[in-house]
Amino acid sequence: MRVLVVEDERDLADLVGEGLRRHAMAVDVVYDGAAAAERLGVHDYDVVVLDRDLPDVHGDEICRDLAARGGRTRILMLTAAASVPERVAGLGLGADDYLCKPFDYAELVARVRALGRRSREPVPPVLTRHGIVLDTRRVQAARDGRHLHLSLKEFAVLEALLRAEGAVVSAERLLELAWDEHADPFTTVVRVVVSRLRGKLGDPPCIRTVPGAGYTL
Repeated sequence: MRVLVVEDERDLADLVGEGLRRHAMAVDVVYDGAAAAERLGVHDYDVVVLDRDLPDVHGDEICRDLAARGGRTRILMLTAAASVPERVAGLGLGADDYLCKPFDYAELVARVRALGRRSREPVPPVLTRHGIVLDTRRVQAARDGRHLHLSLKEFAVLEALLRAEGAVVSAERLLELAWDEHADPFTTVVRVVVSRLRGKLGDPPCIRTVPGAGYTL
């Protein structure tokens, strides 16, 4: 899942970003509305965690513009305003969910996950294929009953391959799903992670390289 965090309180923004990454999400963090608009014009996000009270381009404007596009991106709006009229106004702008500050971090993660599921075709929280069982809620994986000790990047790559249900997934798409905007598209990070993942999955081999196209499971 790819998430954009837009929050002008830098410490809070960074904490939210790092926390979501620990749940195997690819997260970009920006601190103002102008930067958010730029990212949204380039990348396709599953969820945007959007502070309403941004200092330059107001969160309302970003929310309204994003909702008007009619895409699959879901919006979780954050604000210190806890009144019912404020929440109703935010939802009326096109936000899919609303969370008041201060918030419980576990609730934030749960809401982002729920919105992420709504942004894609419905899929079960537990994915299975070739004896692999991947629990996306608990961030746990096993093969043939053997627990797999995966890094978050390995987990995200395996999840993407499982969701593809046998279709080929390009290295570029894996980079987009499992890494943030700072990943260099010309590096070999995807190949390295896939190689490690193959080793941990063991025999029989189940990840196949399709030359010039990507990987399939």
